[in-house]
Amino acid sequence: MPGNNQTIISEFLLLGLPIPPEHQHMFYVLFLAMYLTTVLGNLIIIILIILDSHLDTPMYFFLSNLSFSDLCFSSVTMPKLLLNMQSQIPSISYTSCLAQMYFFLFFAALENFLLVVMAYDRYVAICFPLHYTSIMNPRLCVSMVVLCWVLTTFDAMLHTLLMARLSFCEDNVIPHFFCDMSALLKLSCSDTHVNEVVIFIIGGLGVVLPFLLITVSYARIISSILKVPSTQGIHKVFSTCGSHLSVVSLFYGTIIGLYLGPSANNSTLKDTVTSMMYSVVTPMLNPFIYSLRNRDMKGSLKRLFQKKTIF
Repeated sequence: MPGNNQTIISEFLLLGLPIPPEHQHMFYVLFLAMYLTTVLGNLIIIILIILDSHLDTPMYFFLSNLSFSDLCFSSVTMPKLLLNMQSQIPSISYTSCLAQMYFFLFFAALENFLLVVMAYDRYVAICFPLHYTSIMNPRLCVSMVVLCWVLTTFDAMLHTLLMARLSFCEDNVIPHFFCDMSALLKLSCSDTHVNEVVIFIIGGLGVVLPFLLITVSYARIISSILKVPSTQGIHKVFSTCGSHLSVVSLFYGTIIGLYLGPSANNSTLKDTVTSMMYSVVTPMLNPFIYSLRNRDMKGSLKRLFQKKTIF
């Protein structure tokens, strides 16, 4: 319990990114362009999947959920970052800070679980093509997505409630561009042992285990493809797996290194850059890697423009 002489923090100051003042305008334009690209790219994918009946398949159903998650994930931090870059006092209230942390964890976990579901979908499609329709039926697809949302809600709520029980005293400066969980733990004047244990346990179950499941899925895919005599088919699937695995490696690699590595070895600059990679860069790249390079998605976009031209 905090002592009576301890100050209750009502707001935090976000230091943002370590950018020299003379470069603030340039980076503001860069981050604004990145955010708009993320929003536009993911919105296009969601709209195309909703409007085009040709994309009414499990793969694109999962992609639409991933795009929604990416759009929201980036929107949790980027608008506040852009606003603070134009503000003299980049502050955020205690309640807003906890809310930002909750939604950040929520959409990070949602993307985490959706990547597992998508890997399983590709595994079934490539390794069991004749049974794909019966296995990946609409009921199973909806159930898997609902499970992702339920697990995500539990994960984000648990960490947020544990954070809300902590006390914050005089130091209210967060050396980050958003209310990151690890940064808040360092500021707390309470015992954070329980929080750290939960992060380690939930992180092991909720991050490492899904990453291993994805790795096993793609290992089975590669093993199955090596048995196919078609060189063109092998090249196509290897190209697809390579693109998917590049995003998986970027997303999971940075999270595992940031949250499950020894905290003493994580500098403030490293934490900030790593968080920027998986919270800003990955949601921006996902539309290009997963969908906009896809022939079906390009065909859908072309059909949409042709309809507009006719009318």
